[in-house]
Amino acid sequence: MNKQTIGMNAGILWNLLSQQERWEYNELKARSGLHDRDLNAAIGWLAREDKIQFETDETTHREYLYLAVNYYIG
Repeated sequence: MNKQTIGMNAGILWNLLSQQERWEYNELKARSGLHDRDLNAAIGWLAREDKIQFETDETTHREYLYLAVNYYIG
């Protein structure tokens, strides 16, 4: 695996995240077709760029990912 592959996988993940408010890991894995290692690297890439947020549902204790919207005024 190299940076270019991780970046391409991050693009796949970004496109999926832009279609829906929240995703569970297994939903992303199934829809993206990425293996765990590739999906985790793509998540790490987007997290490092501060593009995604993580949320735990207090009722079900499920983990979700969603697209982060950052506004910089300055």
